[in-house]
Amino acid sequence: MLDHIAIQVRDVAASARFYDVALAPLGGGRTKTFGENVGFGTTGHTLWLVPAADGDDGPARELHVAFTAPDRAAVDAFHAAAVAAGAESLHAPRVWPEYHPSYYGAFVRDPDGNNVEAVCHTP
Repeated sequence: MLDHIAIQVRDVAASARFYDVALAPLGGGRTKTFGENVGFGTTGHTLWLVPAADGDDGPARELHVAFTAPDRAAVDAFHAAAVAAGAESLHAPRVWPEYHPSYYGAFVRDPDGNNVEAVCHTP
């Protein structure tokens, strides 16, 4: 069900060094760097460290959670259902080739301001 999670950190490099050590006994480690973001996992990129964004009310702490969808139709259905339930659409379903050629995802903002995604990795 859970595909990946991203947490905002003040110092990506320092946090990455911490997770290098803390996840090693669990078989986890760095699996990808994407811009300033650092991904960790055992086979994929389950945990992402991203730079914290500072806003007018202090540091933002938006959580990003992505759920695995079995197919693209499920991503479409997730987006439609979430918007119908009152969520703000951040990104309608589409292919995100900058992530990988088959990455198909949709993003919404939940009632608490979190970025929630459904993603399918197959063509």
